[in-house]
Amino acid sequence: MRVEKVLRDRRRFLRLLGSGAMVAPALIQAGRAQSPEISLRLHHFLPPVANIHTKFLAPWARKLESDAGGRIRIEILPSMQLGGTPADLFDQVRDGIVDIAWFMPANTPGRFPAIETFELPFVAAKRAVPTTKALTAFAGNSLKNEFRDVHPICFWAQDQGIIHATRPIKTAEDLRRLRLEAPTRFAVDALKVVGALGILMPDSQIRDALTQKAIDGCLMPWEKAPASKVTELTKYHAELPDSPTLDTSTSVLAMNKARYERLPLDLKQIFDANSGEVAAVMAATVFDEQAVTVSEMVRQHGDTITVLPEPESRRWHKACEPITEAWIRRLKEYGLDGEKLLSSARSLVQQYDVA
Repeated sequence: MRVEKVLRDRRRFLRLLGSGAMVAPALIQAGRAQSPEISLRLHHFLPPVANIHTKFLAPWARKLESDAGGRIRIEILPSMQLGGTPADLFDQVRDGIVDIAWFMPANTPGRFPAIETFELPFVAAKRAVPTTKALTAFAGNSLKNEFRDVHPICFWAQDQGIIHATRPIKTAEDLRRLRLEAPTRFAVDALKVVGALGILMPDSQIRDALTQKAIDGCLMPWEKAPASKVTELTKYHAELPDSPTLDTSTSVLAMNKARYERLPLDLKQIFDANSGEVAAVMAATVFDEQAVTVSEMVRQHGDTITVLPEPESRRWHKACEPITEAWIRRLKEYGLDGEKLLSSARSLVQQYDVA
């Protein structure tokens, strides 16, 4: 009896072992199915709490992953975690150091002359979405050569720059002798024509510069103001009355060209479906929504928001014409027709800038 029991136990053990052997490969296959087929790294320069990270880049990446059924994983690396400076991001994605990067052409002045068309004074619309739609259409015709070394996912633009200052501004004359941080070299020049001193500096330095009274204010969209403590350190805010407005800054989300080309066809199609105007408007909407939220917040805090008189805007517009003319002459050195690019950009902005 004891021998029979041992044999029965042995047979039961072997059956269980056989069942386990059948289950194990299934578990291994399930584990493999859950692992992403392709892992990508997205590098950018803002902290992870920034609106463009939380409200655009992260949702965009998660949607793309979902559309791919988990076959793609995008790791977002903010705050230049892989090293370098914001001016290095284009080179990093071009050279394959990262797979995807968000960069701003204004960080490398003169390197991307065609996209600068939208950063010229009085070209962009007041709101980000119309300017972004115009820039997207413009890119299809005029930016292919400029960004041929990468695979552009989308182009977008910010909304109008607001003048945030520590003293009242009711006319352009009130800007005279003010030291104002400006986001682009064109904005620096545009402030200069009304007698202000435009100063280029990283956003990370604006808070300290205001606290130490090294500057009297800055020119930036509402969306960016809280992160730099501008809404706490300035109490006077001025904007122009109409479109086109004084300035904007452009952005590019791009993928390493070889990495994109190696994607399976169906995953390329998923990337394409989440690129172009779809992605660009998603980014631009962040700025337009935050403009409403932040401007209402400062009103509730008792800040003064002034709309400069229309004659002031027209005089400023006229005074900036030499800036545009100098840019057109400079573009001839690149073999580019600045007048044609400018005409196209203005026509597209007018087309999309509807109520």
